[in-house]
Amino acid sequence: MIIRSKAPLRIGLAGGGSDVSPYSDLYGGAILNATISLYAYATIEPRSDGKIMIRSVDKGEFGIFESVEQFQPGNGMLLQQGIYNRIVRDYSHKPLSFSLTTYVDAPPGSGLGTSSTLVVTILGAFAEWLNLPLGEYDLARLAYDIERVDLGMAGGKQDQYAATFGGVNFMEFSDNDKVIVNPLRIKESYLNELSNNLVLFYTQTSRFSSNIIEAQTRNVINNNSITIEAMHKLKMQSFMMKEALLKGDLDKIGEILDFGWENKKLMADEITNPYLDQIYKTAKANGATGGKISGAGGGGFMIFYCPGNSRSDVIQALRQYGGEARRYEFTDKGLRTWSL
Repeated sequence: MIIRSKAPLRIGLAGGGSDVSPYSDLYGGAILNATISLYAYATIEPRSDGKIMIRSVDKGEFGIFESVEQFQPGNGMLLQQGIYNRIVRDYSHKPLSFSLTTYVDAPPGSGLGTSSTLVVTILGAFAEWLNLPLGEYDLARLAYDIERVDLGMAGGKQDQYAATFGGVNFMEFSDNDKVIVNPLRIKESYLNELSNNLVLFYTQTSRFSSNIIEAQTRNVINNNSITIEAMHKLKMQSFMMKEALLKGDLDKIGEILDFGWENKKLMADEITNPYLDQIYKTAKANGATGGKISGAGGGGFMIFYCPGNSRSDVIQALRQYGGEARRYEFTDKGLRTWSL
């Protein structure tokens, strides 16, 4: 028997950071994101030898472990073992023996939600294998709890829900980790034009998003007025972006992105650096009307809105930085699982 799953990575278009506690608990958050045709994949093959084999193909990691009720910290492969611990504790109530193979289409620290999407994908494979009674909200919340509570990894709430639900979504966040996912019905022609004009550029750098998110969190806790006002404006940006996409006012997208980028940089010092600033400046000088860093900031992917026929000029100008523009399409499906 072979169990497989896949879930899409996402681009954050507006409101990034307002899904992070304590801001979302105190003021409420709003984010607009869209899943794209880059994925995390997982395969489970049941075993009968009392062993657990875990292989991360893209990261070159491999390990064989004894089938136990709970992994102890320090064994490596933190995400995979954290998921296993919760599955055994809450569902199987006994050790499991299996091989788990994973792959992600983007590197860690890329800003596309890779870690959270991988957690959703692995959970989906376990749910398929063990026939777990998990709806979309249940599975996304479980993925969030494993990362943020069980493993203590800093971060927001949007990635787990984007990977699970898929599509273009306007998400609302409030206290007690409440999340509401509102799928947006955007005309296909608008989405095609958005995909054509929105360049996804990998800077060939990565970062630890937790460091940036922890700095942002400290600023909110310390009632830093500059940070909090910037986050209010980012939340407002998500409403601006929703209206522009639903009405097809695509010429406003770059301006809305630029508005968000200028405010996002005020949330924490680590969000940008001279290298990223120069990339942004070059993109705008060659036809982009706005853009942003994807995810928490500090590196990874950037996106730029390039109206008309400026896409190729922007890509050509950015080649001097050694990065690459990645082709993608928007997807309308989230987590998918199947077995053979």
